[in-house]
Parts: sequence; structure tokens; C-alpha cells
Amino acid sequence: MILIYGFLFGAILQSAKLNRFDTISGMATLENYKVAKAIALAIGVGVILLNIEIGLGFASYHTKPLIVGGIVFGGLIFGAGMAILGYCPGTMIVSLGEGSLDAAAGLVGGLLGGLVYTLVLPAIGGLMGPDLGTFSLYSLTGSAPFIFYLLVFLFGALFIAVAFYIHKIEKVTDRTWIFAGAALAILNCIIFLKIGMDRQIGASTAYPYLADLLSGNTGNEYFTKISKPGSWEVIFLGGTFLAGLIISLLRKDFKIRLIHSNWSKYKGNSAGKRIFWAMFGGFILIFGARMAGGCTSGHVISGGMQLAVSSLVFAIFVFAGLLITGRLFYKKH
Repeated sequence: MILIYGFLFGAILQSAKLNRFDTISGMATLENYKVAKAIALAIGVGVILLNIEIGLGFASYHTKPLIVGGIVFGGLIFGAGMAILGYCPGTMIVSLGEGSLDAAAGLVGGLLGGLVYTLVLPAIGGLMGPDLGTFSLYSLTGSAPFIFYLLVFLFGALFIAVAFYIHKIEKVTDRTWIFAGAALAILNCIIFLKIGMDRQIGASTAYPYLADLLSGNTGNEYFTKISKPGSWEVIFLGGTFLAGLIISLLRKDFKIRLIHSNWSKYKGNSAGKRIFWAMFGGFILIFGARMAGGCTSGHVISGGMQLAVSSLVFAIFVFAGLLITGRLFYKKH
């Protein structure tokens, strides 16, 4: 079943091309807002559906703690990696299935980032805190159900309105992001179900888990901690890879490529340069994700749907890192 969920996740991303380098790097250069719109809509729809689902007893919360140093520094680093690489931990695997060789380079960098994080974690643990605990709208207002659900609908409506406002000012006709955003929210709600997986979607834990397995670095406390979610996410990402491969073959747009048009426009056509920066971007992407305890899917979207303070703060620093790096890194050659 995990493989099927991963396949559906990959298919949803492909439906709006949210996995593509040009789409994500376009967000970094403020030329393509599809990612921001889809995320905002997914959070808005998910906030309403998930909290009703949990209120009815069909699911439970899986919020992440607000570990200030990890969230702030990890968010900035993750955003920078996302801008340079042009992929997230999940979208990278979908694009790999579509034939993108820079995604393969990013995967290698991500595995190295996961391994290095495991090795240096004992030394950088002091930089991660302080741990302020788990806070969400429910933990703050759950004892007042009327106020809680009123705010749930208000926040949900606000995120949805922001998504459509961005679409209005962007002045584009493509509306595939609407289906993708709503579908991501629904898929998350299904996975949250107690009769489903009783967890949130996630991708970044798979990288240190797999890297530690491949290197034999399994005799440490961190590997023990991530073994269960890591193995789940490896299977999940296997499904996203199959979605990328099978759907691109069916659509006849599978193509082995290294240089994408947005990279060519700003950075030129050097294969070596693209491979180097893709590996570097993948490295800091996963390193930052593990510092923060999650990524775009497992922290920003899944956590945002729960209105977890840690996830909303993480999202702010991710987009700050993404936009700052986009402005500094992408200059026309």
C-alpha cells in the first residue's frame, strides 16, 4: 500500500509539473508561482479536512517540535538547496523517473548529506535548540472547540484565498495547480487515517536511512531513531519513482536530460557545472531538512495542515532561503 501511496503522490506532482526543475527554480527567481499556489491550496484544503477528520476520531496529530536552531538554520539551508538543485526530496525522485540526470546527481548529493548529518549530529546537537516543545492551533485552543473550529475554517479559507490571489496577480491560464493542491491535501488526509498509515507524508528521512544502510553506519542512536520512518519513506519514494517513469513513458515525454531551460538561461550549458551544483544542492537540501526534522511534504504541507507552529515557522525560513538564494545564484550569464 505504501508503494501505491507513493505512486499517487508522484502522479499528483506530475499532473501540474510541480516536480520539474524549471517549475521549482522558477519559484526561486520569481518567474513561476505554481509551487507556492499548490502548497498554499494544499494547506488550506487540508487544514479544514484534516482537523475535521481528527475531531471525528478517524486520525491523530503528528506535529513536529519547535526546535528553534534546527528549524531556523535548517529552513534557510533547505531553501538554498531547493533553489540550487531545483528539486525537493520527493520531486527529485519523480524527476529521476522522468530521465533527469541532474536529479540523479542531486540524489547522490542528498545521500552524502544524509550520511554526513548522521556523522556530525553529536557535534552540532548544541546548535539545534532550544526545544520549545510541540505547539499547534489545537494545543493552544483545543479546550475551546468553538474557537478552535472557527479558526480552522478561517485559516483554511485564508490559505485558499492566498493561493487564488497569487494566481490572479500572476496572470497565467494554467490551472493544473488547483487539482494538484487539492489532491495533495486529500492524499495526506488518507495517509493520516488510523485505518490508513496513521502518519504524515514525508521524504527526507529516507536519505540518511538509506545512506547509513549502504555505508554500514547503522550502529548509532540516530539511525535507530529514523529506522521505522526511513524504511517507510524509501518504499514511498520507490512509488514516486515508478510514477515518474511509467507516466512519462505513457505520455511519451520521458527524456534523458541534464540541462533544463531555466538552468541554461542563467548558468549556461556546462554539464560539469550542472552536475557539481546539483550534487551540492542535494547535499545541503537533505542536511537542512534533517536539521529541521522534515521537508516540503512532511513539514511544510503536512505540518501546515495541522497548523503546527514549527512547520509554519519552517515554511517562512524555507521560502526566505529559496528567494534569497534565487536572487544571488541565478544571474543571467
